[in-house]
Amino acid sequence: MMEYSVESLYNGTEVLVSKEHRFGTDAMLLSGFCRPRREEEAVDLCSGCGIVSLRWHDLGHRGPCTAVELDPRGTALLKEAADRQKIGHIQPVCADLNQFKGRGSAHLVAANPPYFTGGFVSPEKARATARHEGGCTLEEVADAAVRLLRDGGRFALCHRPEHLARVCTVLSARGLEPKRIVFAKQTAGGVPWLFLLEAQKGRRPGLRYEPDILMADQTGRPSLQLQKIYKEGM
Repeated sequence: MMEYSVESLYNGTEVLVSKEHRFGTDAMLLSGFCRPRREEEAVDLCSGCGIVSLRWHDLGHRGPCTAVELDPRGTALLKEAADRQKIGHIQPVCADLNQFKGRGSAHLVAANPPYFTGGFVSPEKARATARHEGGCTLEEVADAAVRLLRDGGRFALCHRPEHLARVCTVLSARGLEPKRIVFAKQTAGGVPWLFLLEAQKGRRPGLRYEPDILMADQTGRPSLQLQKIYKEGM
């Protein structure tokens, strides 16, 4: 087993992280924005160290959850975390999401996909795969979500605001209709640095804008809104 450290979530669930496989604010916001109900079937695509799956567990999810990750080192971290905490309902799967078929029965699929299509590419393979679309494209993530979801199932992802038009176009073209969106800003007067979007499979158009997430209050400290999301989701 590779070297790792342990991060504890609000309700005590442990996440194992390494130099190559860490998690950030975007994954915490995504897992709080769109959560499976207690017994629903869920899939975590591009799962990395399994932060989204483990965060759902920390928030009370106990239904079947499949975490799909291309890098075997990320899968190994999640498997170790699940085994040591006796979390039996999370199944880590090391697979290319293009070959992973599933059963088409999931209530919820979530993805924290690679954001960038150009610019500097990290020489660290795991970091480059996580950040740039060379590892998987937005289109491939959306295709996987369509295969995995039941009719009316939800697909949630986070992405950079400059890609909003492309994201909505790609999802709508595959029958994943955008239904909810929220923007994350550092402060009330700032510009968004992230958006969280939920789409539904096979549903009519109709997008609802929800109040912005403000990361900091007027003193520069983490906002009460952000603290609440970290504790109990949205």
